[in-house]
Amino acid sequence: MITVSETAKTKLESLMKEGSIAEGSYLRVGVEGGGCSGLSYKMDFDTVMKEGDQLFQDKGINILVDRKSFLYLVGTELDFSGGLNGKGFSFINPNASRTCGCGESFAV
Repeated sequence: MITVSETAKTKLESLMKEGSIAEGSYLRVGVEGGGCSGLSYKMDFDTVMKEGDQLFQDKGINILVDRKSFLYLVGTELDFSGGLNGKGFSFINPNASRTCGCGESFAV
C-alpha cells in the first residue's frame, strides 16, 4: 500500500484545485532509473488507469502505481514539508537502503 500524510493530502488537494485538475484524477507515483543513488521518484496527475496499475486510496486521494514501481514503493508514505529548509514532497520509503542528500533518489 502507498499512503499520504495529512500535510501531503492538503497540498495535493490544493494543487488539484489551483491547477484545474479534472475531478476523479489519480495521483500517479512511480520510480525510474536515474539520480545520484540509482533510482528516482516521479509523481504526476493522470486521468487514465493503465493495465497493470495498482490503485490505492488513502485519505480521499486515489493513487496509481505501475507494477514495476510498486515493487520499490510498497509501504511508502508520501509526505509534504512547507518549511524553510526543504519545501516540497518527499517519499518515506522503508525499502530504500540509501538515499541521496536531496531525497529525490534512492537505492534498494
